[in-house]
Amino acid sequence: MASRHWIFLLKPVCVLALFSLLQGCSLLRTEEPVFSETNPVIEPELDRRTVTEADIDSEDFEVGAFAGVMSVEDFGTNFVYGARAAYHVSEDLFTEAAIGRTRTDKTSFEKLSGGAKVVPDDNRTLTYYNISIGWNLLPGEVFIGRGHSFNSALYIIGGVGNTDFADDNHFTINFGAGYRLLLNDWMAMRIDVRDHTYKSDLLGDNERKHNLEAHAGLSVFF
Repeated sequence: MASRHWIFLLKPVCVLALFSLLQGCSLLRTEEPVFSETNPVIEPELDRRTVTEADIDSEDFEVGAFAGVMSVEDFGTNFVYGARAAYHVSEDLFTEAAIGRTRTDKTSFEKLSGGAKVVPDDNRTLTYYNISIGWNLLPGEVFIGRGHSFNSALYIIGGVGNTDFADDNHFTINFGAGYRLLLNDWMAMRIDVRDHTYKSDLLGDNERKHNLEAHAGLSVFF
C-alpha cells in the first residue's frame, strides 16, 4: 500500500523535472542570425575589370579580299585569290557577291603521257563568280587577354554563279560554312570553306565536278 503512495507522489515530481529540463534547453539555445540584403552572410570583395567589346559598325556594307587554296577536280590543288562584297540585311542574314581565280595544274593523264594536252596552257586559269546568301547560325564572343572581347559568328552560306574554265562556262552551285571575327567596329577577319560544283564533259563523260576551296581574308565595313 505504501508503494502505491510513492508511485502516486513520484509522477508529478517527474513531470516537473521534465518540464524544468525542457525550459533549461530553450534558454541555452542561441539566437539565429537574421540575414538580409543589408546584412549578408559573406561580403565579397570583387575587383571588376573593364572589358572592351568590338561591335560591328552601324553601316551594313562589307568589302574585302581573300586568299587560300582550291582543289579543282582532276587539275590539282593550287593557290586561289579573290574579292567579295556583302550587304547585311539583318543581324542574322546577309547577301554576298564574290569573284575568285586560280591557275590549275596538269591532269594525271597529261603528266603520264609526257606531252598530251587536255587543256592548252593559256586556258588553265579558272575564274568563278557567284551570288550567295549567308545565315549567322552561332553568334558569340571570343576573349583574348584580360580586357578584350571580340564578337564572332559561325555562318552557313550558299548560292549560284558561273565557272569559266578551258574556254567554257559552267553554271555553278556553291555552298559551305565560314567564321567571322570582328577585330574592331569596322574590320573583320573571315575563314571560309566552300564547294563549287558543276557538270563538265571536259574529260569525256558529262560528270559533276566538285572544286573544294578554303581561304581566309580581311574585310571592312562602311
